[in-house]
Amino acid sequence: MSERRYDLAIALNYYHPYLSGVARTAKVVAEGLTRRGHRVAVVTTQHDNRLPQREELNGVDVYRAPIVRKIGRGYFSPAMTRITRDVARRSRLLHVHLPMLEAALLVRGIGDTPVVTRYHIDVWMPPSLLRAPVTRAVNASVSSALKASAAVTINSHDQIVRSVHRATLADADVHALPAPCTDRRGGTARYRETAGLHIGFLGRVVADKGVDRLVRAFRMVDDPDARLLIAGDFEDVAGGSTIDVVRAAAAGDDRVRILGPLTGSALDDFYASIDVFGLPSVVESFGQAQAEAIMCGVPSVTVDLPGGRLPVTETGLGVLIERGASDAELHEALLAAADIPAQRRQQAAAKALRLFGTDRFLDAYEELLDEHGLDVPVTGREEEVA
Repeated sequence: MSERRYDLAIALNYYHPYLSGVARTAKVVAEGLTRRGHRVAVVTTQHDNRLPQREELNGVDVYRAPIVRKIGRGYFSPAMTRITRDVARRSRLLHVHLPMLEAALLVRGIGDTPVVTRYHIDVWMPPSLLRAPVTRAVNASVSSALKASAAVTINSHDQIVRSVHRATLADADVHALPAPCTDRRGGTARYRETAGLHIGFLGRVVADKGVDRLVRAFRMVDDPDARLLIAGDFEDVAGGSTIDVVRAAAAGDDRVRILGPLTGSALDDFYASIDVFGLPSVVESFGQAQAEAIMCGVPSVTVDLPGGRLPVTETGLGVLIERGASDAELHEALLAAADIPAQRRQQAAAKALRLFGTDRFLDAYEELLDEHGLDVPVTGREEEVA
């Protein structure tokens, strides 16, 4: 059986078709660099046992490691380490997305293959008996992987202000590259039902996104024509969905619409249908969905968190609320965002398009990876080996 050599091996917990900011960023890197002529492999978990353990997606070789057991948002998969090491040894560069429990193991036993990591966010788990020990284990593993990295990419320097790994990152070669965002302008407002205020949320319906808070704040809007559009996955989400909590919060208010997952042009239409984007997260490293909303001229209301506030602070389009803000304060922020004038929206959208576009991200990413071996021929490595 032949074994392909790769320019880049990417390792992460969950990959397409799983929906998350981490998975999406990895997909942009993998497919973008493939289009630019690089050979790319992705090693991830078989989060859905209906998915094949090996396939090619848009030119990218995807290896999926079987999961023995799911543990909250994580999993137990001995094969993940073995497969990643095998592919990494056949690659010019290993790129690991953090946080990941196995990270410390993945960056060992791979010969002279250099490692570049992307640090997305500090690990967060809802309260449980496993929360403390799992968090400690993940943090220790992440710290080890960061120290072994030739370079580390992050969404922004702002996100590491309060990170548990700020001391380690201070000693690393860190590059701030905001997550890639798609230009979603030009959609049709097919989800808009009335002339009233339309507030939108797009993302995984999980505990840390605070969707139930958004529902409660929306219900304070005294307008029968107002609508709250909730889009995103609530079935195939690591750690469990909070859709039941969200539905309970919305009970009795027929102005709330739960749209489920949206893809392709439906996403463009979603942004075209809303006046304000709401993201009252407990933790957030950037928030691609809110950045895309701003690119469309839609202001975002989010929590004043390091990293998560960046799309608003960099463009000026939106309102920040304090951590621990009440539902009433979130409600007032949503109304304030709705009053932002059109000219300011247009100016901020133009700035967001310059800052957060996919092409700019890929250019910077490719340049960084090139510096660490992506474009350097490896003597003696053949196209295929037996």
